[in-house]
Formats: sequence, C-alpha cells, structure tokens
Amino acid sequence: MTDSARPLSALALVCTLKPSPGESSSQLLATQLLDELATHDVTGTAVRLADYDIKPGVGLDEGDGDQWPQIRKQVIASDILVIVTPTWMGHLSSIAQRVLERLDAELSETDDSGRPLVEGKVAIAAVVGNEDGAHAIIADLFQGLNDVGFTVPSQGATYWNGEAMQTVDYKDLDETPETTAGTTAIAAKNAAHLARLLAVTPY
Repeated sequence: MTDSARPLSALALVCTLKPSPGESSSQLLATQLLDELATHDVTGTAVRLADYDIKPGVGLDEGDGDQWPQIRKQVIASDILVIVTPTWMGHLSSIAQRVLERLDAELSETDDSGRPLVEGKVAIAAVVGNEDGAHAIIADLFQGLNDVGFTVPSQGATYWNGEAMQTVDYKDLDETPETTAGTTAIAAKNAAHLARLLAVTPY
C-alpha cells in the first residue's frame, strides 16, 4: 500500500460533563463529524472523557489510576484529533480544558529530529451551547492545539449556538440546521484533505 492510499483515522474526544449513557449534544455533533469524515475514507472513534478518570496535571501519566495514558495512545495513533465541547458560562468545559492541560506534555515528547510526536497530525474543533462563546472557545482550542504541534485546517471548526437563556439543546432539535450541517461537512472535508496531504508529505 502506498502512502497516498494509507487509511486515515480520527479520534473524537467528547468533552461533555455527562457520563454515558446520558444524552449529549456534544456526543451527537461528534458523531455527525465522524460520519462526515467517513465520507472521505477516514475511520473514526469517539471517546466520552467523562467516563474516564483523567487526573489534573501536565504530565504524560499522573499516576494513581490516571487513565489519560490510554487516551493519549489513541491520540498518538490517530491522524485527526477532534475536540468537541459544550459551552458553560461562555467557556469550554472543564474537561476540554483538562485535555489541553494534559496535551501540554507533548511539548517534551519529540522524535529523533526534535519534532513533537503530534506534528503532522490535524486537529479540528466543535462546540455546542445555548449561549454565545463558540468563536472564543474555538480560538482557545486552536491556539493550544497548535502550540503542541497539531496542524489546523482552514475552516476547521463547526458549532451550534442556541438562543441564550433557553433550554433547547442541539440534541433536542427536530433536524440539524442547514448552516451547521454545511459547516460540519466543510470541516470534515478540509481535515481529511489536509491529513492526507500530511500523510504523504513528510516533514
């Protein structure tokens, strides 16, 4: 198999505060993104981080039952990282923030040429919520992900914001809004395209 034909994989880290099997808008949007990536021959897996014991810290392994190392193995094995977070009080979830903090350890993890192990991997983001803040959250995520070595594609994010101070969630909509669906499709297409280019063009 040539490099150009190498299958690509994506890992979606779902940063809802709700453990399984609770319904989650973030989980729904993650699934929709992975479905779109599948149309570009990218296989995907979603991991709901609230189901794991991820210790606070900035190390590879914080010990005492820390389950981040098993999540990290999946991050390193994937070509595309998708971070999906709800909006709480105008900010990304505490779990999404912890992901960024744990990824900070990748700054010290390099290959023989001194490049971060995640360099050459693509990262995209998705945000849901009933209040404003999606653009700011995406900016925070992209800055952190780029800092540790991920590459961000053009238009590499999708989001849905419901009416402020209301109770309708993304998962409760009768159908996905056309604008969100279109943006999700574009983010997936651009991520798959960039990941495929990086897979055949070594640094």
